[in-house]
Amino acid sequence: MEERRPSLFSYFVVSLLGAVIGAFLMVTFFPAATQGKEENKIENRIIIEKTTDFSYAANKVLPSVVSISSKGQVASGFIIDQDGFIATNSHVLDKNMIITLTDGREFTGNVVFEDRVLDLAIIKIEADNLNEVTLGDSNLINIGDSVLAIGNPLNLRYHRTVTAGIISGKDITIEIEKGKFMEDLIQTDAAINKGNSGGPLINLRGEVIGINSVKASEYEGIGFAIPINIIKPILKSLREKGEFKPPTLGLKVFDVETARYYNYNIDRGIYVYEVIEDGPGFKAGIKEGDVILSIDGVEVNKVVDLKRELYLKEIGSKVILKIKNPIGMVREVEVLLDSIDNLSVDVFR
Repeated sequence: MEERRPSLFSYFVVSLLGAVIGAFLMVTFFPAATQGKEENKIENRIIIEKTTDFSYAANKVLPSVVSISSKGQVASGFIIDQDGFIATNSHVLDKNMIITLTDGREFTGNVVFEDRVLDLAIIKIEADNLNEVTLGDSNLINIGDSVLAIGNPLNLRYHRTVTAGIISGKDITIEIEKGKFMEDLIQTDAAINKGNSGGPLINLRGEVIGINSVKASEYEGIGFAIPINIIKPILKSLREKGEFKPPTLGLKVFDVETARYYNYNIDRGIYVYEVIEDGPGFKAGIKEGDVILSIDGVEVNKVVDLKRELYLKEIGSKVILKIKNPIGMVREVEVLLDSIDNLSVDVFR
């Protein structure tokens, strides 16, 4: 008898039936697996949409941006804590400043921290129902990342505006006046105009990565922001103690980039270009020309990193600095931190 072979149609029917049965079994007995995959797909799609949508980031932060009316001008700031702490620039401060929220409420502000050289300040208002921002990590930024700058240009007290751009540079040093530098800044081509000072620079997740500060007035598309990480230890102290008193080493220092500009040849660390007489560093034997390699075991190559580590310490506490002298010898020195108020000069490190 001639053997009958299954037809192509039979193969198709069997395959289709197997697929249906397999799908039924998967959904019936393994629902978590299929549900998890679908949830992951949805979550990933939401993340992609959020991180590429300017409106998502802007609208997340806009309720936290305030206007600061002082010296006859309007500047910007943003709420960093629901207890009423607001970050802004030092140069916008005034005794009679008025803080206006997005809901129209107005408050007087009290300065709780100021660093004139860094152009950073924190003010406090007594208010409730505040929208605080989410702080990002300024150490994780990359050149080319998209950013938004938010503020109150042209004295627009009740109108926040948003400009878009990218991160054009990192760890930038500029001389604001002879002998005074702002270091480790974020450079952006997002428009930072008059009135934007003190406003937030944000990534597309709606996290604040910087505080808008200065614009190169003679050039277009060059603005600078203070890295947000510097504010974190200050805010931590304000939350826990209600105040922040910065300790100091009594040193004036350069990062690698600035040191090279002045022909001080270092490849890492923080260069000491002035030691304040009778300050903590002076008493510990630190000399001009020394290079700070680490503080309490934490390597430091940027001034903002050194400042951040200092801001985590208490006045009167001791720190261990690893120091390299001009001839390459490395040593460790113990420094007793003092208060800036106890020094007779305007030093902030």
